[in-house]
Order: sequence, then C-alpha cells, then structure tokens
Amino acid sequence: MKYLFASDIHGSAYYCKQVLDVYKNSGAQRLILLGDILYHGPRNELPKDYNPKEVFAMLNGYKDQIYAIRGNCDSEVDQMVLEFPMMADYALLALNGKTIYATHGHVFHEDNLPPMQTGDILIHGHTHLPVAKKLGEIYILNPGSTSLPKEGNPNSYAVLEEDVFKILTFEGEILKEITL
Repeated sequence: MKYLFASDIHGSAYYCKQVLDVYKNSGAQRLILLGDILYHGPRNELPKDYNPKEVFAMLNGYKDQIYAIRGNCDSEVDQMVLEFPMMADYALLALNGKTIYATHGHVFHEDNLPPMQTGDILIHGHTHLPVAKKLGEIYILNPGSTSLPKEGNPNSYAVLEEDVFKILTFEGEILKEITL
C-alpha cells in the first residue's frame, strides 16, 4: 500500500491544496498528517495564503482518508472544526509490515525516543526539516514542512510505498529516499 505523509501545514490554504492535489494524484490510500494543521504558532511567520477556515474545509472533504495527530500548535478548538480525530499525541501504525510511531516531534524525536524495537520507525514533523536516516537499529523520518520549511529546504511531503520512503518537493523532485 501507499501512504502520503505531510506535516506543518500551519493554516496555509495554498500548501494544503498542494498536499491534497498530490494526494489525489498519487494513488495513496491514506493521508497522514503529523500535526500543526491550522495555526502558524507564535514563532512562525504567516505562511502563504494563511486561511485556517479554508484549510479545515478542504481537509474535511477527506475526513475518511486522514489519520492525524496533534502538534504543539493544535488545540481542542481545532478539533471542533475538523471532522476527523487529531487530538492524540501519537499513533502506532502497522503499515506494510512495519511498526511506525507517528508523532509531531515536539516531545518524542531523535534525542528523546519513545519505546522502540529493532526495525521500528519514528516519523515526526515539528523541525520543518526533511530527514530519512537509520539511527542504530531504528529509522528516523521527517517529511519536512509543507508550508514553512527551514534551513533553505523546499516545501515538502513524503510517500511510503512498500518499503521505500521518499521525501519530495511539490515539483516532484526527490529530496531524500531510504529503504526501510
């Protein structure tokens, strides 16, 4: 199966539409949102076409296809307008025979790992940096940020198909790739 991962939309209607267009054309079975969906947070600039109302309206159209977790900029007020659950701090996913610990990254990350076993995968957003690497016996993945990338990185998302994880730009350029 194929899954699309996105993080840190931060209320950008422009980049939310980009994510949904890629998702629709990708053949992915699920869209997995790794937090910071509607709001930009006090330390971020306003993203392009900042419009949380438009973002939640677009995402609600895919409510049966989205798995989402809460980021540090997400709140209970957001859950009142989103028609899919997004208040969990993490999700344990069994995808393509792999165990994936999906979280936003503000609590659990490379320097503060959750309970993991050999071969497990930690995927998170929060840093706005694309990451695809093996750390000892586990994998650390981050699709980067759809709307507010940092350190000169382009806007990005990721796809997991079978055992290959790719981080891509919206123009289709592969930024990072790893076989899990």
